[in-house]
Amino acid sequence: MIPVFKPLIGEEEKEAARSVLDEGWLGMGKNVGEFEKNIYKFLKLEDRQCIAVSTGHAALHLGLLAMGIGPGDEVITPSFNNAADFQAILAVGAIPVLCDIDDITLNLDLDKVEELINPKTKAIIVMDYDCILCDHNRVKEIAQKYNIRVLHDAAHSFGASFEGKPVGSFSDMTMFSFDPVKTMTCLDGGILVVKNNEDIKKLHEMRLVGMGQPAEIMYQNTRAWTYDMNSLGFRYHMSNMHAAIGNAQLAKMDIISNSRRSTCKYYNQCFENLSWVRTPATNFDDVVPFLYYLRVPAIERDRFRDHLTSRGVDTGIHWQPGHWFSLLKDAKRGPLNVTDRVGAEIVSIPLHSCMSEGDMEQVVTAVNSFMINLELN
Repeated sequence: MIPVFKPLIGEEEKEAARSVLDEGWLGMGKNVGEFEKNIYKFLKLEDRQCIAVSTGHAALHLGLLAMGIGPGDEVITPSFNNAADFQAILAVGAIPVLCDIDDITLNLDLDKVEELINPKTKAIIVMDYDCILCDHNRVKEIAQKYNIRVLHDAAHSFGASFEGKPVGSFSDMTMFSFDPVKTMTCLDGGILVVKNNEDIKKLHEMRLVGMGQPAEIMYQNTRAWTYDMNSLGFRYHMSNMHAAIGNAQLAKMDIISNSRRSTCKYYNQCFENLSWVRTPATNFDDVVPFLYYLRVPAIERDRFRDHLTSRGVDTGIHWQPGHWFSLLKDAKRGPLNVTDRVGAEIVSIPLHSCMSEGDMEQVVTAVNSFMINLELN
């Protein structure tokens, strides 16, 4: 079975892990400091800093807290989104407001966003879905027009560029996820990219259960044994082991990026004449695709997935819309017609870094044979 996701793990990652185990400092330490510096350089940052945390969800949660989002505040987010975003909004006591998406990009429909803004709106979570980026110029205009904060969920767009600027270098606040299935993994981990110095100090404390231990001390594989605690905090810091894996992965980003773009371009070329599927409407040039999806007729999706399974090809669904969950069935929302349609059509097929030609051919053959198989039966 060809899995939907498969991380590019080699001897470099194994050696990085062994090094941390041999050294014996397994918690937050020098590797985390190095990881933050390496991300800073990779993103070509000048007026921002990186803060490493345990997961992408932790980054979302802390980001909203740093923005001062709390009970009674409304946060607009696409209903076609990961569960972590909804949970982060609820965790700070805020009200998720679910917005529809654009039928082509699968990103937030920014016209619909403006229709949902009211005096209670304090933030928007803007997500780049897979291989097409949101219109971040328009996002900035909306944020300035209504004086609201923007948390850029770039879990799918690490390594991408928007109008020549690296994702992470221009938004109000940006989060990245490096969980086990992302294009680049830390086993698990996240990064917040922030600009405000007050936010940075607050986030350093909040990720370490509120303890005021200076990062520069902990990044020497040591601790301060006297410190103050001024605010609520969480055990959200990144460990040396995860950071070491991340550093090894970051060194491979050129290989990861080029191979994933190449595979996605090949898929689009192979599927462009299939009248019953919709492929991502992009050339993949400025992105590092996290996954590759097809949109198939909703009535055929289950049979399509079963057919691929029978041919040794795993599939996924990214995602079920938020308003389909029991937790959010009564959530505030605008019309979600596109989201409902996309949620019933979307199918993820295998995409790996450095994917073998044999695996790609097997996937393509399985997809191409679906309608023929239906006609024969």
